[in-house]
Amino acid sequence: MQDFKNLKVWQKAHKLTLDIYIASRSFPKEETYGLTSQIRRAAASIPANVAEGCCRFGDAELARFLCIAAGSASELEYHILLSKDLQYLNGPDYDNLTAQIIEIKCMLIAFIKKLKVKG
Repeated sequence: MQDFKNLKVWQKAHKLTLDIYIASRSFPKEETYGLTSQIRRAAASIPANVAEGCCRFGDAELARFLCIAAGSASELEYHILLSKDLQYLNGPDYDNLTAQIIEIKCMLIAFIKKLKVKG
């Protein structure tokens, strides 16, 4: 068992979640229970699953939770695109958030591969 807060991927995912909350503050009021809620849940799911996986026993279980986190990152990537297309996000914010998501997805995939080789 390892402290999830020491993992770079968790730190980056946590920062992304904070950035998502800030960016989604300006979304229309009618999206509060729609896209705003979905985007925030998908973002928070990434570091939450990394944290949960760190408390599990064995590399196989950790890898499973990292896979779930990667799935949430892909879901978030789509929600960000939708937000841009609906003109809720401007271009620079979209580019910044998307770059963070892609970096995190790459880190998660590398971590999963490392665990599978090791195990």
